[in-house]
Amino acid sequence: MDTAYTRHYWITAYLIVVGLSLFPGPSPAQAYPQRPVRLIVPFPPGGGADILARIVGEKLAEKWRQQVVIDNRGGAGGTIGTEIAARAQPDGYTLLMASSNHPINIHLYRKLPYDPITDFAPVMLVGSAPLLLVVHPSVPARSVKELIALAKAKPGALNFGSPGSGSTPHLAAELFNSTAGIKLVHVPYKGSAQAMTDLISGQLSFTFNNMLSVLPHVKSGKLRGLGVTSKVRSRVAPDIPTISESGLPDYEVTQWWGMLAPAKVTSAIVAALNRELVAILMMNEVREKLAGMGVEPNAGTPAEFGDYLRSELVKWGRVVKDSGARVE
Repeated sequence: MDTAYTRHYWITAYLIVVGLSLFPGPSPAQAYPQRPVRLIVPFPPGGGADILARIVGEKLAEKWRQQVVIDNRGGAGGTIGTEIAARAQPDGYTLLMASSNHPINIHLYRKLPYDPITDFAPVMLVGSAPLLLVVHPSVPARSVKELIALAKAKPGALNFGSPGSGSTPHLAAELFNSTAGIKLVHVPYKGSAQAMTDLISGQLSFTFNNMLSVLPHVKSGKLRGLGVTSKVRSRVAPDIPTISESGLPDYEVTQWWGMLAPAKVTSAIVAALNRELVAILMMNEVREKLAGMGVEPNAGTPAEFGDYLRSELVKWGRVVKDSGARVE
């Protein structure tokens, strides 16, 4: 082997070694996950958070070739499961499918055992869906404006039901109260099923509820749909106007679901999770499932989700304070 060739060989080898030191092999985050991942849903099976967690979890399991275990830990408005997630090891193997009550509960409970912002790392806002304002046909109002006018003409005569004090439907109605300058009587229930039964029977004047629960009753004529709570009309009910276009331009409420991790998880794992979720939400199969639920996918960044959480915290803090809602 001649000297020039030998010199070239060692120079090349040296550059390769230096290059490898500058660009190390796969990090733990790149190899993640190497064992099953637990996705906590802080509600019983069957609700929006549970359904979205199972849709996303199935696709993550296929991509990772690792099991994604959906762990339903319902109770106390979602606070039990959320605390478990907050206290978990921040290694990416315990995640939380949070919902729109996540930034609300701190205003409702006197002693919440975690902080909804500082104890979590936002991964992504997965999806959102509006509520629908529906009235019993006996209520002489065929629009949001007519309902507001009726409430002003007969203060305290109209009542509304909700799944419970501090629930998103309850606070949606309280925000409607304050935005429209009216006062409606709240009738809390333990869940939405009985509230819907009493509304259909005429014992309640109106309610806010998710689109899938109330649209069949609107189509059958048992209820009348007056307004959608999002800023834009829903694809599943395009003929029903939004409340914001019906005289209350600042009004907006959406139910949402997003993935969070314990606060000290590495940014590399958060970025990897976010990339996977974005890819999943781009799948036609997934988008069709979400559309059938009236859910819009929201494939944004962790920073955008963090900003949204903080804005929701401020918004609902005002509503809870004004309404006097409290859960012990």
